[in-house]
Amino acid sequence: MEDQKRVLFLCTGNSARSQMAEAILRKKGGGFFEARSAGLEPKGIHPLTVRVMEEAGYDLTGQYSKGVSEYLGKEFFHYLITVCDHADKNCPSTWPGVQTRFHWSFADPAAVEGSEEERLAAFRQARDQIEAKVSAWLAEQGF
Repeated sequence: MEDQKRVLFLCTGNSARSQMAEAILRKKGGGFFEARSAGLEPKGIHPLTVRVMEEAGYDLTGQYSKGVSEYLGKEFFHYLITVCDHADKNCPSTWPGVQTRFHWSFADPAAVEGSEEERLAAFRQARDQIEAKVSAWLAEQGF
């Protein structure tokens, strides 16, 4: 769609939170949004990210971990949404090609240590929080 709103989700590693937000917006945005994600220091998609997203019916096929330099200053985005405090603090307040910037703070599930079940719980919690925030934001946008 030509009138799609372009959204870039940014975090530090582009391994969990921004990947989740990208997949959730792609599915819930109903074709009205083009979602992308990137990281300041891309690390690859965390395997638990893929697992908990599949549990909730989200497909990450085609998504991969990428650096912010792949997009910013090269493509136009209606929205840049940082999803971690580190990315919010370490990127300039304005970027060429970005119309509006928001910050949504979510804890990093990849930083949680413990048993596999404890780590899965952290990833599920992040997914659910991001899903709720994306849904609320879409409602604010009239979708």
